[in-house]
Amino acid sequence: MAIRFNALLADEGIDPATVRLLRHQTGKVRGRTPYSLWRDDLEGFERYQSTQDSAPRERAKFVGPYWASFVSPSPGATLFVGLYGATRTGAVTPGTIDPFTGDHVGGQKGMVTPYDQYNCRRLEALSTYIGRLFIHWGDSASANRAWVQRAEKQDKVIVELTRVFQEETFPGFTKLVRPLSEIETMPVTWQEVLRASRGVYLLACPRTREHYVGSAYGEDGFLGRWRSYVATGHGGNIGLRGRDPSDYLVSILEVAGSSATIEDIIALEAIWKVKLHSRDIGLNHN
Repeated sequence: MAIRFNALLADEGIDPATVRLLRHQTGKVRGRTPYSLWRDDLEGFERYQSTQDSAPRERAKFVGPYWASFVSPSPGATLFVGLYGATRTGAVTPGTIDPFTGDHVGGQKGMVTPYDQYNCRRLEALSTYIGRLFIHWGDSASANRAWVQRAEKQDKVIVELTRVFQEETFPGFTKLVRPLSEIETMPVTWQEVLRASRGVYLLACPRTREHYVGSAYGEDGFLGRWRSYVATGHGGNIGLRGRDPSDYLVSILEVAGSSATIEDIIALEAIWKVKLHSRDIGLNHN
């Protein structure tokens, strides 16, 4: 029999009808997610959560004394990050900056702000589950869009409870496929593996379905090379410089041995260009 989240609330003497479920999952900031904000800056995450849209229809979604907060560490995953007591205190103070987007959410002095300010207090109740408990949020597109839900109407199934908070396991070089925008939000352990490894990689444009074969042989390995694309949009490559920027999907074609020279890695790159016809039907111009 499945264990459900509302059973945990009941054990704490909390009526699910008083709880709103919040799944922070927006992708509107390139290179950052609410999960990475929570992981790296808890205070910033709580400030981000405490300002919400003041439109009447939106405001009604947050009416309730408790918020159960969740983030999405990977597509489809829903991780519990705390139960909060939440009280609306009024309009956001003019000049307030959203710690996630870096934008003004307080408007300008003398202007009506489109955001409400909430006093969010993280509670001791369910605190032992923070960073350890995963629920099933839903399979449909509408369920994923509904990031605020009522607990009594959506009794979520608990799908995993880990012993301690742990980052997603590195999938291995052959299975790694990620958008470039997620490079900086990858777990530190992933970044260190990629920093220490060199070889040949593939960039694939999800918009045009074109691809580019490249090689990483610098001091910071794959990580350093991919960061150059994030910074410039083209990494200095001729074939990418003259086209609209894209959030390329990056993957690894071959990892070079520790004794491989720069010339060896460039030779591997040339072989993969031939295999994938990236000069003929791809974005390689050399």
